[in-house]
Amino acid sequence: MRLYKCLFAGILWLWGTGFVGAQPEQYFNIWNTAPKHMPSQVSTDAPLMGNGDLTVSLGFKNNTLRYYLSKNDFWRLRSKADGLSGPRVVGFVDLKIDDFEQRDFSASQQLENGITSCLLQKGQRSIRFKSWVAATNNLVFIELTALKGTANCSIGLSAPENKRAVLNKGQSQDCLWLTRAFKDSVDIATEVGVALKAVTKGVFRAEPNFNAIRLEPGKKIIFVLAVESNFKKPNPLGFVLRRIRAINKAKIDKISLHHNNWWRQYWHKSSIHIADTVLMKAYYQGLYTMGACSRDNRFSPAIFGWVSTDQPAWNGDYHLNYNFQAPFYALYAANRVSQGKTQDAPLLDFMDRGALYARQVTHTRGILYPVGIGPLGIETTRDFPAYQNSDNAEKEGLFFGQKSNAVYGLVNMAEAWRTTYDTAYGKKIYPYALAVADFWEDYLKYENGRYVIYNDAIQEGSGKDMNPILSLGLVRNAFDLILDLSATLHIDIDRQAKWKDILAKISAFPLQIRNGKTVFRYTEKGVDWWPDNGLGIQHIFPASAITLDSPEDLLIAAKNTIDEMQRWEDMNTSNSFFMAAIRTGYDFMRTLKELHKYALHTYPNGFQLNNPHGIENSCTVAGALDEMFCMSVGNVIRLFVGWPKSQPASFKNIRSWGAFLVSASLKNEVVGHVNIFSERGRDCTLVNPWPDKKVRLTRNGRRSEVIFGKRLHFKTAVNERIGVRPVEGSK
Repeated sequence: MRLYKCLFAGILWLWGTGFVGAQPEQYFNIWNTAPKHMPSQVSTDAPLMGNGDLTVSLGFKNNTLRYYLSKNDFWRLRSKADGLSGPRVVGFVDLKIDDFEQRDFSASQQLENGITSCLLQKGQRSIRFKSWVAATNNLVFIELTALKGTANCSIGLSAPENKRAVLNKGQSQDCLWLTRAFKDSVDIATEVGVALKAVTKGVFRAEPNFNAIRLEPGKKIIFVLAVESNFKKPNPLGFVLRRIRAINKAKIDKISLHHNNWWRQYWHKSSIHIADTVLMKAYYQGLYTMGACSRDNRFSPAIFGWVSTDQPAWNGDYHLNYNFQAPFYALYAANRVSQGKTQDAPLLDFMDRGALYARQVTHTRGILYPVGIGPLGIETTRDFPAYQNSDNAEKEGLFFGQKSNAVYGLVNMAEAWRTTYDTAYGKKIYPYALAVADFWEDYLKYENGRYVIYNDAIQEGSGKDMNPILSLGLVRNAFDLILDLSATLHIDIDRQAKWKDILAKISAFPLQIRNGKTVFRYTEKGVDWWPDNGLGIQHIFPASAITLDSPEDLLIAAKNTIDEMQRWEDMNTSNSFFMAAIRTGYDFMRTLKELHKYALHTYPNGFQLNNPHGIENSCTVAGALDEMFCMSVGNVIRLFVGWPKSQPASFKNIRSWGAFLVSASLKNEVVGHVNIFSERGRDCTLVNPWPDKKVRLTRNGRRSEVIFGKRLHFKTAVNERIGVRPVEGSK
């Protein structure tokens, strides 16, 4: 998402929030007390809550505390680039409180379970609002308490004015309700129902739009809100009304128990511990963000994750030349595989249209994807008016000359496969991986003993580039993946010779001299360098085409390129820049210093300052730290390779290539006991953490063989727990 930046900009000024972030209590407790009052595209400065389907952000302005309701499956679904399709806000819950100003408002959040507390305090009056989105139900709870003094409040449901949306609202007995739908001039109709009631009796007094409340000192009122879509229930309004009328105090306690249990299990999937509380905060805040917005296996979170307007930039869609994929990069190593796999659905659903474009545009087999899509096969950038009759669009699709969007879609699928070796998952993604391989088999040109890529823009609209370095990396990743899938699943064995030939003979990464040093060139012919993105290192990550086992000349060029770019806070590709530095052995002290600065360069909710691309940087810190602690690219596990030995650290259950869960510690410059859980029984290669010593293995608690060498190779069994310990006194 580079040249396409301002075409659908619809800026929403979210209400000023003095937002405070806390980490899961079982790891540490840290508070960021600096309030932020910044304008926002979508939710960048607001407290964020959610359960991976229903998402809620909030802010305060003009005596009103507004809850923005959004849902991953509520879009206007039309394959047309008319600025009218994309994710849409469900509606608003407005709590109006007399005589308070923005400066009287502050908020805090427990990342342990997402519970968000807002405080209005002025003179002798103070009101607390405690809110949470149930982790296992599409329910929102809002608890109002007058801590001091009295307050007059009112509550109501509303939604933005939109002539294409059908809006109905009303009051039924003790419930307020709202429905919002997009049914006309769409490819797929969508509808959402919202119902709100007070669990506390005698709260509502019938009024046209709002219901008046008087808060007395010490008085507590609990509101419950239910939200559902037509994709989950055929009659969403009927469902939410029935659901909400069944809620009482006892059921809230039960729902709260399930809520806290879900988050407790989520935090136990993996953990790290270091002394740097800034990085710890950023690590867990990113994982909280993805846990709150990514869980629906049919509807991935879109670029912003949370939706607070009907006019998000870039349609708020799935942008396929990195923005959509980036939030998921780190989730597999962090052992949040369920959150990562949600990105697959829109890519798989678009295959029929992608096959049509391949036939019509490149005259190949396989799939060719445009720059922007939506869920369920929707194409948000089709027939883009501004690009008709230009080289950027072909056969209704907006490509900007890039052939790499579909193959980019494989980077997270490959990571999910390599870290789990789940055969059911492999079978699910195999048709997509095969379609990508089919495309590149046909599109690559074999000449002079090598495979060459022609007419593939590395940058949106950069022209008919030859051998763009990103595509060269992504194609390597694709054929490595299809070979692994084919061998493991015993499918298309007869095609492996061709795939191996492509891997062996694909063009080398182009190089150039800049400032007296050899660095990567963005293309072999065409664009040589780009001043404001990190495309020149994405063949390293996320394409995984260069590792510490690569030839020394490539590693030198990689480190020189990182030195030349210095894009640690790049608006487009910081999420890949840190990882590329770590994977090539770049100066780890510099990388760590820049990562600390990056973690400070955020709004209170963790979104990067001045970055308009939503959730794409949520897990940049998590990915970088996990890679420093446990690098496994290329099926070789390396411990603390990017971390200063003088700084103690520990981690538990980082997921590595080969489907291993690895735990280890570093203290007094020595790696402590290493524990590996093997899910699939694959062979394991571990760079010896004690290279001058022999190593004793334990298997399921029993002493086993002694091995030695710079690299330790050993077999494992399914669900086997392996301890790795140095043999003291050995050489």
